[in-house]
Amino acid sequence: PVLASAHENGCICLWNIQGNLMKELLPFSKYPSVPLTTLCTDISTKMLLAGSKEGHIMRWSIASFLEDPENSKNQIKEELCWRAHSTEVVDLFHEEEKNVVVTASIDGSVRLWHAMNSYYLGYFGQPRKFELSDISRLILPCDINTFPIIIKERSKHMEKNKKFEYPLMLDRDK
Repeated sequence: PVLASAHENGCICLWNIQGNLMKELLPFSKYPSVPLTTLCTDISTKMLLAGSKEGHIMRWSIASFLEDPENSKNQIKEELCWRAHSTEVVDLFHEEEKNVVVTASIDGSVRLWHAMNSYYLGYFGQPRKFELSDISRLILPCDINTFPIIIKERSKHMEKNKKFEYPLMLDRDK
């Protein structure tokens, strides 16, 4: 078993049951220090989802890491990041059978997203039925104007393993 904790500095920590830190992750984004407010996994724990104070949802692939955490080749990979709400995300869950992510915000809105590509499917209370099979067109909620970011490569900024030292140096020529 692994425990995941979300932190004010935007970091996710993965702990073993002995209480030892296994991994620290930072989301790959322009603003990595945004406080994280909620976490969830799918039933098979292949993906980890996090919601932020600024309304973003991030999705990581964690399956290979959980199979063998000691193997350094098995890394956690952030795959998607999207703006789900214009305010803080207070809850989210993944419905595996329908392959959707449901998000809730402090503004009272509850929205439905396709889990694999983060396409917006609608909101609870809308007059029309949800079309879960129609993911051919990318639409956004009226208060969101940024498209999802698909993260293709692993970023060196995602893991907080290395410590850097930046000494001050006087350059007399400048």
